[in-house]
Amino acid sequence: MPYRTALMTAVLGATLILIAMGFWVTNGEASVGERAREEFFRARVLTVEKVETENALAPGFVLEQQLLTVEVTAGPYKGRHVTVVDNHTGNPAYDLHVQPGDRVLVSAEVVNGELINAHLADYARDQYLVYLIGGFVLALVVIGGLKGVKAVVTLLITGLAVGWVLLPLLLKGYNPIVLAVLVSAAVVALTFALVGGLGVKTLAATIGTTGGVMVAGMMAFLVGSAAQLSGFASDEAIALLYVPQEIQFDFRGILFAGIIIGAMGAVMDVGMSVASAMEEVKKANPAIRPRGLFSAGMNVGRDVMGTMANTLILAYTGAAIPLLLVFLAYDTPFLKIINLDMIATEVVRALAGSIGLILCVPLTAVAAALLMGRKSVGSGVPHTQKNSPKST
Repeated sequence: MPYRTALMTAVLGATLILIAMGFWVTNGEASVGERAREEFFRARVLTVEKVETENALAPGFVLEQQLLTVEVTAGPYKGRHVTVVDNHTGNPAYDLHVQPGDRVLVSAEVVNGELINAHLADYARDQYLVYLIGGFVLALVVIGGLKGVKAVVTLLITGLAVGWVLLPLLLKGYNPIVLAVLVSAAVVALTFALVGGLGVKTLAATIGTTGGVMVAGMMAFLVGSAAQLSGFASDEAIALLYVPQEIQFDFRGILFAGIIIGAMGAVMDVGMSVASAMEEVKKANPAIRPRGLFSAGMNVGRDVMGTMANTLILAYTGAAIPLLLVFLAYDTPFLKIINLDMIATEVVRALAGSIGLILCVPLTAVAAALLMGRKSVGSGVPHTQKNSPKST
């Protein structure tokens, strides 16, 4: 079948793209200079001893000190007892108030097998995150069955594509927008092939989703460039300036790449929802014409796009609530707020993704109507056949 062949070609191409880009990463030279690295260890707090301090670093700047005895609980130094100095500056964003029995992360230098200059780095949170991830995977598998297992596999593929391919190549200075488009297209093709199988539905959803993601990226690029977005709207982007490396990052391109990747999930959801609904309509009414099938897909898409656009807007708004509260507390004028780089960046991020999501609906509907309209779903056999002659 031509559709199945086209889809298999797309999936194979996506796989080869990810593999080739992965080898490109591993065979390249590291772009980050050599630097000293801290060693981190999981530990458990045994004792906490407060130390009296007579002077503060500055007026109104409280300095408290604690001496902690911790036991390393994992790694080659498991069971080792270490004394850790914990300074409190009065800043709740940085102070850690630990008690005996708490699980913490300790940073230290290793010299001749000894742990020196140990400091309290943070609470050990990874164990609880593992529990949460396990619950998420369990829910997917129990409720979703085989589809849930496939969803877990697609999540692993997405994580590898971003962590093993996209981020390392961005760190090497390659074009962020090109990388984001290639990675997102490959992830879309592989995900849909695993979840939806090799069929017309998957091909239509892939076409619509890829088109929607590209529209989102194009809108972000055009509006972001016209609005002079700098790419430095977050502290993390500014910190990237000081990474020791020999290449110049395209910060605006990294911003646009993030918008493309961020929009991909919601657009994929819409594309597959519309294509699946149209496939069911085709199965229920094999004689339906392409125009009627397109109308059915658009009706489903209109319902989906309303909720999914809300999802994108609310996700970005929820992340910005502390910043919005600061503006409200200081009665900042709206004219200043809307022209701030960080606010304009978030608006472009949310609306560009939403526009890509919205346009994914007609793109998927057109693709599915053309591909399904004249064929039996999954068989490739034309439906337009004459009525059987009456028996005599």
